[in-house]
Amino acid sequence: MEFALVLPVLLLLVVGIFDFGRVLYTHLQMELVAQEAVRLGGLGQGETAVKEYAHNHFQAANPEGLEVLVTVSSRDGTSTGEWKSGNYVTVTMSYPEEILQPLGGASIPYTVKTSSTIRIE
Repeated sequence: MEFALVLPVLLLLVVGIFDFGRVLYTHLQMELVAQEAVRLGGLGQGETAVKEYAHNHFQAANPEGLEVLVTVSSRDGTSTGEWKSGNYVTVTMSYPEEILQPLGGASIPYTVKTSSTIRIE
């Protein structure tokens, strides 16, 4: 009888651990893709090349949900949009996820966000 009462809680805990690991994996993958994409921007590649790299190298169940924002700013932090040496390029990525996805309608929506900045050479 006690096992029947504890089993749902135990299953929810196990599912939560695995699902949290899945969301954490997505976050780590986004971190790596953002770092490599911003590196392209730092080498002088344009916004199109940076976004294309991010979309091509991010692997997820729904890659169309990935949003990539590329901004260029000067040394003082004001947005300039000029791709010239000495300015900074920032790649910000966001991807919608659901925590406890196996529960269906009871899942919790969550947006995974990451950004990376580098100086343009």
